[in-house]
Amino acid sequence: MKRILTVLCLLFIFNACENKTNQNTKIVSNPEELGEAIKNAQPGDDIVLANGIWKDVQIKFIGEGTEDKPISIKAETPGKVFLEGVSDLKFGGNYLIVEGLHFRNGHSPSDAVIEFKVDKTKIGNHCIVTNCVIEDFNKLKRDNSDRWVQFWGRHNALSNCYIAGKTNRGPTVRVDLSGNENINNYHQIVNNHFGPRPPKGGPSGETIQIGNSYTSMTPSYTMVANNLFEECNGEVEIISSKTNFNEFRNNVFYKSEGSLVTRHGNYCTIDGNYFIGDGVNQNIGGIRIINTGHWVTNNYFFNIKGKNFRSPLAVMNGIPKSPLNRYNQVTDVVVAYNTFVNCDSPWQFGVGSNISQKDVLPLSEIRSARPLRMLVANNVIYNEKGDPSPIIEHDKADGVTFKSNVINNQNVAFKAFEGLEAKSFDMSEYGENILMPSSSFEVEPYEGFGFETISNDLFGNSRENNNIGAVVDIKAKDPMILDKSKYGTSWYPGEVEAKESKTFVATNKTDDLEAKIGEAENGDIITLSPGIYTLNQPLAINKNITIQSQGEKAEIIFTGSEDTPAFELHPKGFLTINNVSLKGTKSQYAFASLKENMFTHFGLSVSDCDIADFKYALKVYKESFAERITFDNTSFLNCENGLELSEETNDKGDYNAEYLTINNCNFNGVKANVIDYYRGGYDESTVGGNLVVANSMFTKCGAKEENGILINTYGIVNVDISGNQFMDNRVKLIARLWGAKNNTYSNNEIKNSGEFIVEENLPLKLMY
Repeated sequence: MKRILTVLCLLFIFNACENKTNQNTKIVSNPEELGEAIKNAQPGDDIVLANGIWKDVQIKFIGEGTEDKPISIKAETPGKVFLEGVSDLKFGGNYLIVEGLHFRNGHSPSDAVIEFKVDKTKIGNHCIVTNCVIEDFNKLKRDNSDRWVQFWGRHNALSNCYIAGKTNRGPTVRVDLSGNENINNYHQIVNNHFGPRPPKGGPSGETIQIGNSYTSMTPSYTMVANNLFEECNGEVEIISSKTNFNEFRNNVFYKSEGSLVTRHGNYCTIDGNYFIGDGVNQNIGGIRIINTGHWVTNNYFFNIKGKNFRSPLAVMNGIPKSPLNRYNQVTDVVVAYNTFVNCDSPWQFGVGSNISQKDVLPLSEIRSARPLRMLVANNVIYNEKGDPSPIIEHDKADGVTFKSNVINNQNVAFKAFEGLEAKSFDMSEYGENILMPSSSFEVEPYEGFGFETISNDLFGNSRENNNIGAVVDIKAKDPMILDKSKYGTSWYPGEVEAKESKTFVATNKTDDLEAKIGEAENGDIITLSPGIYTLNQPLAINKNITIQSQGEKAEIIFTGSEDTPAFELHPKGFLTINNVSLKGTKSQYAFASLKENMFTHFGLSVSDCDIADFKYALKVYKESFAERITFDNTSFLNCENGLELSEETNDKGDYNAEYLTINNCNFNGVKANVIDYYRGGYDESTVGGNLVVANSMFTKCGAKEENGILINTYGIVNVDISGNQFMDNRVKLIARLWGAKNNTYSNNEIKNSGEFIVEENLPLKLMY
């Protein structure tokens, strides 16, 4: 009898547990069932989204879980639940978890894809988004701003997610602090893989922004830790910290064009991070310091070649009595126990000093306040090739104290600074991209105020037996910082497998070329058989393809409607065209972007081609952006307009292409907009666009150019016009260059074609 009672008790317990499991888990298959499940959810409930595509779903996750019994929305199988179309997710309540979702093929209907707030009265606290993916989920227009993850409330987390491909305006992740309920928030952004964010072509392209100018004096306590930032190239700031008491620990910035920036706010801790460059790209930066009380410790910088704003350590000048949205003076900052390996001029002080621009800028924009009470101690610099200027003073660094710093500069002389000692020492390879000194230094580490709190080194080892530089233990193990399995989701690799390209052969039969473009996939090649191809409507390019002639140059004659392009470049349309002749009837365009809804990048590479008798050789519309447009060994004959990339006239710092390169080309009889490339608005942190015009011929061009300038580059930061011939062009000026920026011209031959002028400071509309 006793045994029977025991069995009955066990069955009762089992059935109770089984009933509890069934009661707490609800599988839903459509938005209506999901809404009902959320409405009825109790602490401890799991709402499971059935595998498949969920399209045009706006999830308002409102509920009240507890710390021990959160409410969750989970994918039935992580990575097999896709949110597409016009979809978003908003939290309202406490202790809510979302896990395993994949946002793709769409965009948010609101200001955020994932937001920790439903409305002013329903804010998320203690909520988590984990093991999710957001990829290419861009607004239809580049100027339409949103955030992919927007924090409100307190104690929320974004963890183990993969996020990549944002191209429209707005930071990828933003922490908002407007309202007392959002300060002292202690949010966590941890263990994520932030994949490639392409250049935006202007400001407002950060990967993470914490606060804004007008909440910059408020405490946030946001933690950003153990994340991988890979090719996050949106703008000059990868992370923009704009509040107080934030921490950035153990992150890896890998080949990312920008810097971690303490843009506003005070008392940040930047500890144990890796900044890895490729030794070539001058847009890859490190840490830029503004404001008060930051501690920059135990960080490692490798192969960083950025300059000025993007230098490995950039310490800015401030504006006296700065308004909230500008630059406060750097004071009371500690930079200690960091290691710099093969970095060009790694320490730069007074960055952004612009006293020379006082004639074109108001006094409120002049950055003349030098750093004060700054301590740089116990750091190591190593250069395989000696650097004549490891420290650059854009303004006097008289408010900076140097203590117990060491440099191996390979016996190359440099300006002496007390507290920076030249020594010979060797390096050992700890792992991929990680070199550290092979032995300890006979240099006593400086013990400043509060230095006892720097208790561990870059690898997490104790500093009890202390040493200068980022690493104490010379026998430490490889930290495997680029092992991507340590970051992001458990189910999404974040990398596209390489595909072997196929070659399609097109003939000049009617519609055959269009059909082959339709059949081709990304990376494929279309070879044109010899002959004449007549097109009467645009060819849509919405993938990465190459079109080239097979031997003899094929001829494409475009007879389409007025103001339509032969090649219509769509989002994700990357066209390479080689050895082809293109002819129009003077009323159409050879190449053009879409007029609207260019929700992501396009690209164009043209070589060994002839382009004749078009209204525009290239027309790039507003809100369209290409990372690279290249013309090589190509002729432009009798076109009404040449290359026009000048529609970003709202003067907010935007432009239409990051790199525009013209090499060994021939422009003949192009009447206007021969090259028109524009960036408007005074935005001192923008480092683009980039124009190269080299080894080319310009003959009888510019006859209808209204402003009398052959090559218009207004506001473009990097311009190089060299080795060209300018013959019989009826213009007043060849180019008007910006002397204060990197605008140069050299070795050009000029005949009856005007001249170059250089204006040191261009008058630009203030953006702020």
